[in-house]
Amino acid sequence: MSSNGSRIEIPASIVVRDLAQMIEKSPIDLIKKLMTNGVMATINQAVDYDTAAIVVAEYGFEAVPEAVEEEAKEESGEVPMWRQMIAGEDKAHLKARPPVVTILGHVDHGKTSLLDAIRSTDVAAGEAGGITQHIGAYQVEMKGRLITFLDTPGHAAFTQMRARGAQGADIVILVVAADDGVMPQTREAIAHAKAARVPIVVALNKIDKPNANPDRVKQQLAEMELVPDDWGGNTMVVPVSAKQKKGIDDLLEGVLLVADSSEIKANPSGKVIGTVIEAELDKSKGVMATLLVQNGTLESGDVVVAGTAHGKLRAITDYKGKPVKKAGPSTPVAVMGLSDVPSAGDLFEVVESEKEARVIVGERLEAIKTQAQSRKKLSLEDMFSRVQAGEAKELNLIVKADVQGSLDPIITELNKLGAGEIGIKVLHAETGNIGNNDVMLAAASKAIMIGFNVQADVDARRMAEKEGVDIRLYEIIYRMTEDIEKALKGMLEPDYVEKILGKATVLQVFTASKFGRVAGCRVVDGELKRGAKVRLYRNSDIIYEGDLSSLRHEKDDVKEIRQGYECGVGFKNFADIQPGDSLVCYILE
Repeated sequence: MSSNGSRIEIPASIVVRDLAQMIEKSPIDLIKKLMTNGVMATINQAVDYDTAAIVVAEYGFEAVPEAVEEEAKEESGEVPMWRQMIAGEDKAHLKARPPVVTILGHVDHGKTSLLDAIRSTDVAAGEAGGITQHIGAYQVEMKGRLITFLDTPGHAAFTQMRARGAQGADIVILVVAADDGVMPQTREAIAHAKAARVPIVVALNKIDKPNANPDRVKQQLAEMELVPDDWGGNTMVVPVSAKQKKGIDDLLEGVLLVADSSEIKANPSGKVIGTVIEAELDKSKGVMATLLVQNGTLESGDVVVAGTAHGKLRAITDYKGKPVKKAGPSTPVAVMGLSDVPSAGDLFEVVESEKEARVIVGERLEAIKTQAQSRKKLSLEDMFSRVQAGEAKELNLIVKADVQGSLDPIITELNKLGAGEIGIKVLHAETGNIGNNDVMLAAASKAIMIGFNVQADVDARRMAEKEGVDIRLYEIIYRMTEDIEKALKGMLEPDYVEKILGKATVLQVFTASKFGRVAGCRVVDGELKRGAKVRLYRNSDIIYEGDLSSLRHEKDDVKEIRQGYECGVGFKNFADIQPGDSLVCYILE
């Protein structure tokens, strides 16, 4: 990031606080400016280049894209979270870091058993003493390389982190039971991983079961656009048995292969930033927080700001409870010394002093207060302004229906509506009532919840209100498609049509001390309206086109003047008026 006069270089993604510092403006003012442009962001959340460019232009700066290597862009056109976090780092100092992995999947398909198998395999491989302290994350070694696992199986925790602006995982392991196949929570987990744009490695678990049917599961995965690599696709599917501890090494090797293709990097000597995995208040030790370092090196004694908590770190321990002095990228550690309990998913950073930390936290608290006062739902009605603020022209939907027979025609109709300029992306479609997990996915993905002949649970409604998620319930399909169609039309760039209001002839020109040169006119057709557009003709040539800034009848200011009356007309920043000129008053609709 750099600036040169009024010209500033902005990366593909930039944190609001950093953007405010770059243009030397208050973060609170910047957040308010973002709100007026339809973007709700807190001080430690990232905004994309287009949004940042629009906002800084309002402060008189010209934004230019920071030079980014093409390989930093995914096919989707979005930049992975880890790349956003190192956007300002010197590329010469970037080094490969261990991949961070989380495990998702359907209940009883073996997520926890697989984590236990991975953990015990690592202990058996030579880790003396085993794990003495559980801190929500741990590391295993494979062929001399480390892999960090977030010990929070379940898409609820994963999505909560993403909804708060963080993305703790680089890779998702999707656990699918070979004897059960793709189930509702499996589809939901796939939707969460795809929405986060995180690579997926499938662990085909329980292959030791006599009724295991791997080919059937692979067919189901292919239908979910996860085509197995042995079928010519891009999704690595690894057969494992967590119970018998078979295939674990193959799975870890697969994770490393995916990590190598993603080129996950960080700058160990750069700015220290990362994510809060979990935190709690211990009666004897005070606030205990598990932090995942994602860039830079965290050291004991550092002053940390995490969400609205801050403090000087008194102690750092690794996942085994062993005291350490510092922790590099992709290392999970437990820390003591924060003033308050941060939330899971909060981003943290190291600052120069406790005074600076208090200032940052104060700004964040003020921003949260401002945001709460002006927060509104991401609804179909305001979707146009939200889409205009970003690059993608896409309406994200989550659909729940009473039965599969209703769901299929709904998806078909929605796909038809999304065939035009604005696309429709159904992130998740399932039968059953709307629950908390659906709302969390909608909040994290900025999606609209659509329900057909279903209800929203009481807890889900409360969460939707808190997270600003719009829930739409329908009993008739065509009413649902009508609403979506209207939203899509509203999201399209408008076509402006010129509507002529009236015409007038300039009889004489005189000078007024307040308005400068004023045209004395007679309205010959229709009416003139103050604030409308006006076009001034001399013979057949247009000599002025702009706003009708003032309109007077005799000595009174008026809003409009009708045919047959005389009036005084002032033009904004234009004085070359002559008798005989004609004008046309119009509006754009």
